Amino acid sequence: MANSEQEVLQGLAELIHEETGLPQDQVELDKSFTDDLDIDSLSMMTIVVNAEERFGVKIPDDSVKDLRTVRDAVDYIVKQG
Repeated sequence: MANSEQEVLQGLAELIHEETGLPQDQVELDKSFTDDLDIDSLSMMTIVVNAEERFGVKIPDDSVKDLRTVRDAVDYIVKQG
């Protein structure tokens, strides 16, 4: 199933909100998961697992370290979907 950039961004914003309580409107493409959104590695892994289930993609552990910004994650999921 193909996911559009906007669908993935909205879905990630919902997952990040569920995990961290961060308002969804603060999740923007150019924000860093660690520096801007203050998401730690444990929360990031939970978000990744939930994103895999939600979008029907597989994100290997080796690839997670390359997902530094929300845009990195959106692009990765859109390409996999």
